[in-house]
Amino acid sequence: MPCGARDAHSLRRGAVTPMKNSGGTFSRERKALRPSQLRLTNDEVSLPPRLFHLRNLPWLDCYKKQLKSENKSANTQKSYISGLTSYVETLLPGEEVLSEAEYNSMTIHDLAQRMEPLNGRIDLWTHSLSDLRPTTYNARLAAARHLLKWLGHRWPEHLTRARTGKRLPRTLTRRELTMVLAAAKTSENPVASVVVTLMLDTGLRVSEVCNLNLSDIDIQDKSAKVIGGKGDKDRLVLFTDRSLKMINAWLPVRDSRVKGEFDALLLNSAGRRINPRGVQRLMDDLAIEAGLPKGKLTPHVLRHNFATGLLERGADLVSIQKLLGHSSIATTRVYLEISDQTLREVYNRAQSMRNSLAEVDEPIEELVENTPSTSAVGIE
Repeated sequence: MPCGARDAHSLRRGAVTPMKNSGGTFSRERKALRPSQLRLTNDEVSLPPRLFHLRNLPWLDCYKKQLKSENKSANTQKSYISGLTSYVETLLPGEEVLSEAEYNSMTIHDLAQRMEPLNGRIDLWTHSLSDLRPTTYNARLAAARHLLKWLGHRWPEHLTRARTGKRLPRTLTRRELTMVLAAAKTSENPVASVVVTLMLDTGLRVSEVCNLNLSDIDIQDKSAKVIGGKGDKDRLVLFTDRSLKMINAWLPVRDSRVKGEFDALLLNSAGRRINPRGVQRLMDDLAIEAGLPKGKLTPHVLRHNFATGLLERGADLVSIQKLLGHSSIATTRVYLEISDQTLREVYNRAQSMRNSLAEVDEPIEELVENTPSTSAVGIE
C-alpha cells in the first residue's frame, strides 16, 4: 500500500502513530478518537469492527435486534424507533425524500454515511424539535445518541439536554383517595378494585401490574416476585392484608374469564391479560366517577402515593428505593420534596405523639412495622 494511502487509512481507523520524543525513544500519539472527527477531510466513514460484517444488511432490522440484545424495555424500543424516524428522514440541501422502502432497506454502511454528525443533519433535526416539551426533546436526543454510538460516531459536544426543571411527584389527598376507592368498589368492572388496591399498596408500575402472574404470588409470605421489571430487574413486593383480600375476592371472577392467559392474574372481559392502555382507561373512568379532574388519576399517581405514604410513616429511602425498584437512590430522593401541607401533618402528628409519651410514666414498648403501608391505610 502506498505511504499516503496507508496514512489516510490509519487516520480513518483512528490509529496511533509512533513519534520520536526528545529522549530519542518512540511515543504513541492518537490521531483521532472517532471516524466522525475526520469527516471534513475524508469522504468515507469507517464502521466499527463489530458492524463491519453487517455493513450491507438493512439497518432497521439490525438496530431492533441490537435494542433487544441490550434488554431495552418494549416501551424504550418503541420510543427509540419512532423517535429516530424524523432524524433519519431529515433532508440536507439537494437530497430527495426517502420512500418507506428506502428507509427500511437502507444498509448500515449507507446509514453511517448519512448520519455522520458533522454534516449538519443532526443540527437541522434538533432545530425542528424546538417546540417539544423538554422531557420529549431529551427522549429524542437519547434515541439519537444511542444510534450514533451504535454506528461508531462521536456525539457532538454542542448538543446538550434541555433543562426540565424540578417537578414534585403528583399525589392524591386522603379525601381524593377515599373517593377513588369508593368508586372502584362500586364500579361495574370487577377488576377495578384489585387494580387500584394493588397499585396503591405495593407501588407496582402499571406494566408490572399487567405482567403479574398467579405463579409469582406467595400468599403465605404475603409477597410477589416481579420478574423482568424496568431495566430487566427482578424484585420482591409486599402485600397488605387488604391486597390479599382483594386478590382472593377477584380469583373466582378471574377463573370465569380465563381463556388463553392461564397464568395471568388480571384479565379483561375478553379473557385476555390487561394492558397499560386498558388500565389508564380504567383510571379515567374511575376519576369521572370520583369527581376528579381529567388526568388527575393515573397509575403513576398511585405509585407516588405509595412512596410518600411510606416516607410519612418513617421508612428510610433505601427501603423505599428497593420497594419501588429504582436503580438510583437519586430517583427516590425526589419524595423528600413533600408539600407544606404534608410537612404540617407530619409535624403535628409528631408533636401529638411527643405529648402522649410525656404523659406516660412507664416505658413504652417499641412498635415494629412489618408490613408496607401507604397514605391510604385504613381508608375503606
